[in-house]
Amino acid sequence: MLQAAFDERGIDARHELLDVTVPQLAGVIDEVRGGDFLGAQVTIPHKERVVPLLDRLTEEAQATGAVNTITKEGKRLVGHNTDVAGFRVALDRLVGRQKMPKQAIVLGAGGGSRAVTYGLITGGFQRVVVFNRHLHRAEALVKHFTKSAAHMELRAMPWHVSIIEAELLKTRILINATSIGLHGDVSPLPAEIIPAGLLVMDLIYNPPQTRFLRDAVAAGADTTTNGLEMLLHQGTAQFELWTGQSAPLDLMRERLDAALAAREESADDAAADASAASAAAGSGAPAVPAGE
Repeated sequence: MLQAAFDERGIDARHELLDVTVPQLAGVIDEVRGGDFLGAQVTIPHKERVVPLLDRLTEEAQATGAVNTITKEGKRLVGHNTDVAGFRVALDRLVGRQKMPKQAIVLGAGGGSRAVTYGLITGGFQRVVVFNRHLHRAEALVKHFTKSAAHMELRAMPWHVSIIEAELLKTRILINATSIGLHGDVSPLPAEIIPAGLLVMDLIYNPPQTRFLRDAVAAGADTTTNGLEMLLHQGTAQFELWTGQSAPLDLMRERLDAALAAREESADDAAADASAASAAAGSGAPAVPAGE
């Protein structure tokens, strides 16, 4: 979607993936200071690690302690967090015309969760509970937001099914900010503890309908949404930061939808091939990929 935006606006830039290990991170950030880069995106697992390598942070990056976008001021690097802006749009779409709730549960304590939590804090929520499988990470997140959340109740709780089930009965919004469901048809929560009537968001956008969201729908959720809107709008914010131009929103949405549809089709084809191979192996016949 970003390459399509560059091309549509006539900007001579390439959006390319750099697979960066933790030991390589500092060296790659130094390369970004050079003239070949407009800036950079930062994804898992570097959103928090990159912070001390930058020269300045914007208010939202400072507040969240996580950076997903780097821009340049000469050779100085500025860290931004456009996930916050993307989440706000996604939250508004999730709630729709209803009155914005004041209680939420967030699953996970990584960089995405920090953007979500900050969005809820600044969105006027009165109570937010963060669950993480490693409690100390959730506690660190809560401690980080001590000052900005002074007006509300922000709590970290241990990841025990009975505790989560009890808290779900007190909340209106449930957000999965973990990576559970990104690989494999699994959910962070047992389906039977999800009550009816919730507004449910999964930051995962591929697959578009995770098991977590399917379980929420089956439980009687009022509304569910995946992370596509957040992805799109954090991307439009990145484009505008790098170029100073307005983002071609409709084009970016179209290209994003097309890319995800192609990826889903490819995954379906791979699953069909695997199923055919398994069936052939069971019958003693040679395995022949579909289409050959």
